Amino acid sequence: MVKQEKATLNRPDNTAFTQQRLPAWQPMLSAGIVIPGFAIIGLVFIGIGVALLITSQKIQVMELDYSGVASNSPCFRCSDPNVRNCVCTMQFSINELFEGPVFFYYGLSNYFQNYRRYGASKDFNQLSGDTAFFLNPSDDCAPYQFDSDKRPIVPCGAIANSMFNDTFRLYQIVRGLRKEVPFDGKGIAWWTDYNVKYRNPTITPLRNAFNDTVKPINWPRPAYELDPSDPANNGFINQDFLVWMRRAALSDFRKLYRRITEGDYAQGLPAGNYSLDIGYNYPVLSFDGRKKVVLSNVSWMGGKNEFLGIAYLVIGSLCFVMSIVMLIVYAKFKFPDDD
Repeated sequence: MVKQEKATLNRPDNTAFTQQRLPAWQPMLSAGIVIPGFAIIGLVFIGIGVALLITSQKIQVMELDYSGVASNSPCFRCSDPNVRNCVCTMQFSINELFEGPVFFYYGLSNYFQNYRRYGASKDFNQLSGDTAFFLNPSDDCAPYQFDSDKRPIVPCGAIANSMFNDTFRLYQIVRGLRKEVPFDGKGIAWWTDYNVKYRNPTITPLRNAFNDTVKPINWPRPAYELDPSDPANNGFINQDFLVWMRRAALSDFRKLYRRITEGDYAQGLPAGNYSLDIGYNYPVLSFDGRKKVVLSNVSWMGGKNEFLGIAYLVIGSLCFVMSIVMLIVYAKFKFPDDD
C-alpha cells in the first residue's frame, strides 16, 4: 500500500505535455521535395556568389611594401636598426579616381599577435583606469612589468610595449608641388573598446595619474602624450593604441591607420602622382617580417574579399549538381509507391 502511494506521488501529471502526447509534425522527405529544394538552394547560392564576387572585384586596393629589404627600395637605409628617426619617401601613381571614402591601413606579415602568452601580457585593471594597479602591475605583464630600476611600467605588458609607431603623411603632386592629403583619425577604433573596455583615470591633469611610473620601454613618449595635437586623444583611449590592442587572429594582418574623407578628397583620391613620407620606426626584419601600407575603399559587403563569393559559388554549384544527380538516380531507379 505504501509503495503504491509513493508511485502515485512521483507520477507526472496526466497532461499532454508531461505524458508526451503533444501533436507533432515530421516532414516526409520525398524526391519531389528534396530534388527541387537542392536545385533552388543551389541557384540562390550561385546568384549570391556571383553578386559578391562582382562587388568584390570592383573594390579598389593598392598595396605598397616599404620593409626596405631590397637595396633599391627607398626605405632600405631606414631598415638598418642603427639608423634612428629615419624618414623615407615612396612615390606612386593612381591611374583613375580611387573612389572614397578611402581607408589607409598599415600591414604586418609574419607577426603573431595570436600567441597566447603575448595576448595575456597586459593588465586589465590598468587599462580600465584603476590607478591602484599603476604602481603594482599584474604579474601577467612580466617581463614588461618594471623597468631596470624597478619602476612600474604603465601600460605594462608585451602588447602595449610593441605598439606600432610608424607614421605616415600622404601628398598629391600637383604641378610639381606637394599638396597634403588630410587624414581623419577619429573613430577608427571599435566603439566598445573606446567607450567600455578601456578607460582613462579620472585624475586631472592626466599626466598626474602617471606619477612614479615610466612609459613602456619601446615607446618614444608616455601614454598621456601620445597625441600632442588633441588632448582628448591621449592615454588608454588613444585611437591608435586601441586599434593596436585589438589583436589580429592571423600572422599576416592589416590595421586601420586613418580615413581619407575630408576636403578636396571627400570623393576619393584623383588620378595622378603621389608621395608618401614614412617615419620608419618599427623594426620587422629581425624576425623576417614585412611592412606595407594599403589603400582601399569598401562596398556594401565590406572590404575586398573574394573568398566569400567563391564559397557561395562552390556550395551552390555542388547543390545544383547533386540535384541533377539525384534526379537521374530517381528517374532510373524509382520504385512504385507502396499500396
